[in-house]
Amino acid sequence: MLDQAFFPGGNIEDGDRNFCPQDLQERVDQTIDAIYDPINNGVYRAGFATTQGAYEDAVNELFAALDHWEAVLEEQDYLCGDRLTEADICLFTTLIRFDAVYYGHFKCNRRHIWDYPQLWDYVKRIYHHPGIPETCNFGHIKAHYYRSHEAINPTGIVPVGPDLPLS
Repeated sequence: MLDQAFFPGGNIEDGDRNFCPQDLQERVDQTIDAIYDPINNGVYRAGFATTQGAYEDAVNELFAALDHWEAVLEEQDYLCGDRLTEADICLFTTLIRFDAVYYGHFKCNRRHIWDYPQLWDYVKRIYHHPGIPETCNFGHIKAHYYRSHEAINPTGIVPVGPDLPLS
């Protein structure tokens, strides 16, 4: 979708702008499936859990998956090898919000992402791709989450931190 929606006319084979190259398509799709439930959706399952058991199940699955991908990134720069793919963008959108929102607001506070050396380097590597920092407005991200979930944060107070060391 990213290749075709943002670059009309089909895939562009010029380096970073082909986020799902044909030779990696199956691996990218499998990786997206593998990260969705425990990580992308896992933070929400934890944050909106209404029982202790459901919360703990979600958090345990989330951190088991983060541990898994930490180990994968010890061997390679990106989830599917040596280049940025759609799978990386799917994981990045959760990881970039993790310490600012999910850690506290959704009680995913076993560890920060910055406590994972490989995942944190990975977040910084993607963040510094051209055009990415402009999409990461932490003030907006925090205000949205902390002010839109009254059941979780009835006061609507938005925390001033953390200051993420992304440089």
